[in-house]
Amino acid sequence: MTNTSLTLTAACWLAAFGFAPAADIFVSPSGNDSNAGTKAAPLGSMAAAKEAASRFAGKEAVTVHVADGVYYLPETLVFTAEDSGKEGSPVVYRSVNEGGAVLSGGSELDVTWEPYKDGIYQAKTPAGLKIDQVFIDGRNQRMARYPNYDPAKKAEPYQGYSADAFSPERAKNWADPAGGFIHAMHSKRWGGYHYLITGKDGKGAVTYEGGWQNNRQMGMHKDYRMVENIFEELDAAGEWYHDAKTDTLYYKPEEGADLNAAKVEVVRLRQLVEFKGSESSPVKNITLQGFVVRHAARTFMDVKEPLLRSDWAIYRGGAYFLTGTEGVRILDTEFDQVGGNAVFVNNYNRDVVVKGCHIHDAGASGVCFVGDPDAVREPLFEYRETNDLMKIDRTPGPKTNNYPADSAVEDCLIHGIGRVERQPAGVQISMAMGITVRDCSIYDTARAGINISEGTWGGHLIERCDVFDTVLETHDHGSFNSWGRDRFWHKDRTVTEAAVKKYPEMPFLDAGKKTVIRDSRWRCDHGWDIDLDDGSTNYDIYNNLMLNNGLKLREGYRRHAWNNITVNNGLHPHVWYKGSENVVKSNIFMAKHKPAGVSKGNAGDGVDKNLYFADKGAVMGISQKLGWDENSIFGDPMFVDPAKADFSVKEGSPAFEIGFKNFPMDQFGVKKPSLKKIARTPVIPALNTQNGGESNGAPTTEWLGLTLTELSGVEFSAFGVSQEDGGLAVSNARPISRAKQAGVQNGDLIQAVNNRKTANVKQFKKVVAKMKGEVELKVVRDQEVIKINVTL
Repeated sequence: MTNTSLTLTAACWLAAFGFAPAADIFVSPSGNDSNAGTKAAPLGSMAAAKEAASRFAGKEAVTVHVADGVYYLPETLVFTAEDSGKEGSPVVYRSVNEGGAVLSGGSELDVTWEPYKDGIYQAKTPAGLKIDQVFIDGRNQRMARYPNYDPAKKAEPYQGYSADAFSPERAKNWADPAGGFIHAMHSKRWGGYHYLITGKDGKGAVTYEGGWQNNRQMGMHKDYRMVENIFEELDAAGEWYHDAKTDTLYYKPEEGADLNAAKVEVVRLRQLVEFKGSESSPVKNITLQGFVVRHAARTFMDVKEPLLRSDWAIYRGGAYFLTGTEGVRILDTEFDQVGGNAVFVNNYNRDVVVKGCHIHDAGASGVCFVGDPDAVREPLFEYRETNDLMKIDRTPGPKTNNYPADSAVEDCLIHGIGRVERQPAGVQISMAMGITVRDCSIYDTARAGINISEGTWGGHLIERCDVFDTVLETHDHGSFNSWGRDRFWHKDRTVTEAAVKKYPEMPFLDAGKKTVIRDSRWRCDHGWDIDLDDGSTNYDIYNNLMLNNGLKLREGYRRHAWNNITVNNGLHPHVWYKGSENVVKSNIFMAKHKPAGVSKGNAGDGVDKNLYFADKGAVMGISQKLGWDENSIFGDPMFVDPAKADFSVKEGSPAFEIGFKNFPMDQFGVKKPSLKKIARTPVIPALNTQNGGESNGAPTTEWLGLTLTELSGVEFSAFGVSQEDGGLAVSNARPISRAKQAGVQNGDLIQAVNNRKTANVKQFKKVVAKMKGEVELKVVRDQEVIKINVTL
């Protein structure tokens, strides 16, 4: 009797006695695909194990036991509907020991190293081999680059940048830079760009193509630039260069390293595992558990698809790539130094769970949930595109089911996100519904920890997360970031306000379900702790501890924030709509509000009954102008032990008078013991009880009947400009002002006069001091540049 017959006989016997039948298949690196797949005679590859499992899938529960070792996948492991399990009888692929079985999208190289020069070694590689990444003893090494990588520059772009990265002077030293890469930050630091170097022109200037990786096309930053994969820049330990023309790998090891004893691996595959189904024929009830996933190729040059009107462009792919699934589980998996996204949940997917995973040092994002733009009603893609709001389709919700829904990322440790790309997130959500992010620790990210790209279609839940050390290399963002440039959103706010006044349901056509952010801890030192940007609508925000830069609420409708604590900071209301129905109550704030583009005419009356641990005069000096905080109170909230991260309030605290309720201070972040043991936690700030009384301190000047104020702190975000460009914000424009009569408005930002930069008051005074006659102002209005001529 064969082993397969024994398995089937046992299954029939179990079924006869009411037990669910089950099949067990064994695979080992030392096995052979001609074996029966038993424990004594295991198969030798994941592909063979999948084929064996498919014979039982859907008929009975199947467990594939994967022994310790490295499984170099010759091609992507693809699951289709035929591989599906059924409810109650899933197909489970499980590493025998968690972390023992490694799925690799690379190959091990058998090379012999010889000295080259200057501490560099060389080795011959197989003919025709293309190398994207090189791993030495399990650690990803760096392409030869300029400037060199400096780990101490954690919060600097690329951990080393230079304005002359690919200047003609620098390029003189490069014999043939074709195949190299330029990496540059967006001019406003809203992410980054990448370019493939194609060579040099007749004048010695570097030629290149690319720059499509950001949805707000404004060109590369003039300073924040880096090049890699240039042979002549191979000068630092840990750098490598592969000459494909001569099939030679060059590498500079650390001093004293024994290269000939080192394990050398290179990367081949982009996707290691793909689930390939559809709504009509989904891949169901498959679990992958306990693996280490390594050696997935970088994908930054294929990040081309814009995500509606957010800043993002995306590459639909990841080390694990899911399309058309139901009930798929990714459990207890380590995604180790993958080159792009770790997990990408694409279009139609339901009930996907990513749980107990450790995702670190990823080139792009941790987990992405991204739907189909064709499921969106009236989709627009670039920031400046607009609809006629009086003619749009006002049918609520999506057109199709082709989007991720009812799925979760739970109990995960996610850090080191955006090692290659600069528009990543620990968890990215776009055109999806009902995504839960729970019990996750997320930190050390180039941009957001958690990002929601638009309101389509809401219903998300973020709870018990610990998110910090974010926005490390970018600007104007938050540990949590969202946009909501949905059907109702227009770059001219008055257009939106008029449409919503006529059709009050309009903001909720896409964001029809509330998104909840609760019971979480946030800290961002380079943006806001929680940042609800353009259009973000239909949010409940409560029981959050914000440790540094508080809560920003920009344009949007129905944002309710209560029972939150903002340590040493407060509320940042930016350019609110009239009738926005925002409610901010029962919070503990430690600073005055910092409004931008908010006045009594659009502030509403929903900000009240808060406790301020700040100077009353400073707070009310702002609040009274806005008609806020009539019933708010002032005093020491009496935190239990803030030095030890316990911001609960003691019995007798005045916070109870405004309806504040204590919430747990020990439930933030990952819970799985093995991950919690290695997870970092944020730095807890010392209390600054004088914060609310501090003056803005921004220099101000009067000019032609205008009050001009220099931008400072996070105010740059309200105008959508970089700190380098700066500018002077216009307020208190007098009716008889010549500048106002020429077209300058309150809320404008003046950045230049006659093409001479005026980033601050000092520059402005110097520029206009000797000017006469008519001058041309460069003005930013609604995040667009316009020109206005004014007669002095």
